[in-house]
Amino acid sequence: MSTVDGRGSLTRSIVLLTSAVAAVAVLLTGLFAWRTIRTNADAQERDQLSRQAEVLARTPPLASWMLDRQQRIAGPEDIKLAIVRPSGEIDGPAAVAVDAASREALLAGDSVSTTARLDGDDVLLEGAPTLVGGGLVLTQPMGAVDQATNRMRGSLVLPLILGLTGAALAGALLARRLARPLVTAARTAHRLSEGARGVTVPAEGPAEVAELAGALNTLDTALTHSENRQRDFLLSVSHEIRTPLTTARGYAEALADEVITGDEVPDAGRILRTEIERLEHFVGDLLALARLEADDFRLDIVEVDLDALVAETATAWSARCARHEVDFRVERPERPVLITTDGFRVRQLLDGLAENALRVTPAGQPVVLALRADGADALLEVRDGGPGLTDDDIEVAFVRGALTDRYRGVRPVGSGLGLAIAHRLAGRLGGTITARGGAPEGGAWFTVRLPPYPGAPYTPLTNA
Repeated sequence: MSTVDGRGSLTRSIVLLTSAVAAVAVLLTGLFAWRTIRTNADAQERDQLSRQAEVLARTPPLASWMLDRQQRIAGPEDIKLAIVRPSGEIDGPAAVAVDAASREALLAGDSVSTTARLDGDDVLLEGAPTLVGGGLVLTQPMGAVDQATNRMRGSLVLPLILGLTGAALAGALLARRLARPLVTAARTAHRLSEGARGVTVPAEGPAEVAELAGALNTLDTALTHSENRQRDFLLSVSHEIRTPLTTARGYAEALADEVITGDEVPDAGRILRTEIERLEHFVGDLLALARLEADDFRLDIVEVDLDALVAETATAWSARCARHEVDFRVERPERPVLITTDGFRVRQLLDGLAENALRVTPAGQPVVLALRADGADALLEVRDGGPGLTDDDIEVAFVRGALTDRYRGVRPVGSGLGLAIAHRLAGRLGGTITARGGAPEGGAWFTVRLPPYPGAPYTPLTNA
């Protein structure tokens, strides 16, 4: 595993940490066991010596034989014997090790377990009362305890080494289990930073590591969603910019070719100015997105005369439809229809619907822009003499790209964004948009209903 900025790898750190913890644990355990072994060896030797004393105390002939043997044969004996007579007299090689307290205890019928001095050395002393009174005492040099202690301590070294080795191996396995998902998560994070999307991290390992994987997966989803929204916005604005560009270009070419002359020039100039202002507004949307001030269409709410707005829209589209030999018609009440809304967005919505209608309407057929009041609401309609919509088309009419994919190669199609943008705008304006077939002109029939006041949040227009 590689290192970053000179830091040690996680695997090595965990192995060293677990090995250090294991070493401390082994050291503490060894120290405790080292001391305990001495106590256990002492207790073990005393227990064996005590049992021998009890056996000899219950078998006087055997005790007498051992005493006679030790008295006749002088030599190094590990275990030495002494007999306390009922009269209090003490006989045997170990007699000098029996003090007054031990003698009184044996005469009283009690067992004795103590440490004494014999021939200048420390010895274990175990005594048991006899059946006829008095008692029998056995002594054993402390060297036997030392030997047993060393033997037990020697057998302790291998388990401690194995324990330390096992801890190091367990640390390595733990490090691998922890480091593997973390390395995977780090690689995924690098891929996300490089622009990769749709990558996931398996939620494995401890809860904290699994939580990290879940956070990265959530981040991937959030980044994908955010980038898709920005991409959709850019595509939408790019799609909408084409309409005023096409109108402005048409009038500019007409002016350049002197098709428009005389008294018509001021009107053409006003139309060009209006379309350029619309382009500036679209560019403002892009700048707002670039500055992260907004990721959606902004609304500037004022009182709008929809009749005047429809008349302005009809002026722009009548000339464009004429160039395609399409009969453009407008139906308006020719009296103010006032609502509080964003006039620029309403115009954007109508342009999108009109462009969609013009694209599918053959030469000689009509495109109709209509306005009427329905109580306090305003109804805007765009109808055409094109191929119309089926029931299946109506269900997906406002789904981005659905109709484009369905009719590509069959009839003229656009980018697939126009109707989706219109639906989005209508909702932002607090209104609704519906699609149906069977228009009086024979084609599609789109109706936008706008309330007198917007229901969506908006940004009031200011004079700043």
